[in-house]
Amino acid sequence: MCVLVDNMDAGMSTPSYLKAQTRCPLQEHFLPRKSSKENLDRFIPNRSAMDFDYAHYALMDGRKGKDQSAAVSSPSKEAYRKQLAETMNLNHTRILAFRNKPQAPVDLLPTNHSASLHQQPKSVKPRRYIPQTSERTLDAPDIVDDFYLNLLDWGSANVLAIALDHTVYLWDASTGSTSELVTIDEEKGPVTSINWAPDGRHVAIGLNNSEVQLWDSASNRQLRTLNGCHQSRVGSLAWNNHILTTGGMDGQIVNNDVRIRSHIVETYRGHTQEVCGLKWSGSGQQLASGGNDNVVHIWDRSVASSNSTTQWLHRLEEHTSAVKALAWCPFQANLLATGGGGGDRTIKFWNTHTGACLNSVDTGSQVCSLLWSKNERELLSSHGFTQNQLTLWKYPSMVKMAELTGHTSRVLYMAQSPDGCTVASAAGDETLRFWNVFGVPETTKKAAPKTAPEPFSHVNRIR
Repeated sequence: MCVLVDNMDAGMSTPSYLKAQTRCPLQEHFLPRKSSKENLDRFIPNRSAMDFDYAHYALMDGRKGKDQSAAVSSPSKEAYRKQLAETMNLNHTRILAFRNKPQAPVDLLPTNHSASLHQQPKSVKPRRYIPQTSERTLDAPDIVDDFYLNLLDWGSANVLAIALDHTVYLWDASTGSTSELVTIDEEKGPVTSINWAPDGRHVAIGLNNSEVQLWDSASNRQLRTLNGCHQSRVGSLAWNNHILTTGGMDGQIVNNDVRIRSHIVETYRGHTQEVCGLKWSGSGQQLASGGNDNVVHIWDRSVASSNSTTQWLHRLEEHTSAVKALAWCPFQANLLATGGGGGDRTIKFWNTHTGACLNSVDTGSQVCSLLWSKNERELLSSHGFTQNQLTLWKYPSMVKMAELTGHTSRVLYMAQSPDGCTVASAAGDETLRFWNVFGVPETTKKAAPKTAPEPFSHVNRIR
């Protein structure tokens, strides 16, 4: 049975099983604009272009001259009158003169011509249009409204996985089709975390009873179950090649090598409460973890020892609430963004080499998730009460570029499409929304000019 049902109204903010609100399609109506050549309804005389002496003559004496010339007219007198009018510039056809087209504005500020000779004009990048409404909305009934869980992920094969209570569904973004992967038994569930492997085919599922299951999405077959990692629910997962890192309510972080039978290879102990956020850096050398103890840890694999408790590289304690939102910067390897919960409401930026806090921004509401743009220097954050919005920030100025609203409950989960353009968000209002927030990547770069082929370049050997 398909649960994710596409709503035709992308702006709908309530589940499909509630009463649908009517909404008019977004249509823009433009008034016809008058051409500059058309006569408008205002005539403004231009005093500087009028001859008041001639105007007085034309109104008072000019009429008398015409009457007299009509009574006594001869060819010589008529020729004399025309010559006199031409000499005295009296051949006006209008008394009033109206304003002409406005002149071009004058540059009052002197320009440095010597500097402009050496500087090329900078090309101004056009401002990107950011749609303010979601482009698609799917129903997500029975999604668990729990800040500490991670129930949404978008794989490299363009398939989105979402956990709704005890069931994991797969939505293929290429075709729009939905399928059910697995329904977990009542005594084991509900599902508490989900994460795609880098290959986009295998997916890890964390459960409420501390188990972690590995599934093959292509064949809908369970490959194995990882036991003994935790004593309670597994709320966070993160892949690093063949290493699956799990974080539990028991505060432990475990690295599992899924290729071998004895899968536990490292254990990180440092959190005193539930681990609700895990993210590996792009290089795979550093792991960031966030917990309900308001602490962020940075772990380094290069100093990890097998089957032993590993000391953290940095312990960051500046947040004042639970830290679930973690995001490694794609264009600066040692930059980490973290977001705090309802009692903190800040986004902080860290240098993970030194452990220094580079900046802290008060967002005004609970930070549930963070995503960096893959194409621009931008950061997207999702929030809770009061607006339940997605906020797009320009980095490093942290100027708000857009605020996307539509969810009616806190936006707990976000996932990014493989091309980096679209973001999916799931909230406690039981809807899954898709936002075209990061735009289209710049792929229209000019190809390098082809050089002339070398002689005999197609020949491997010349005798």
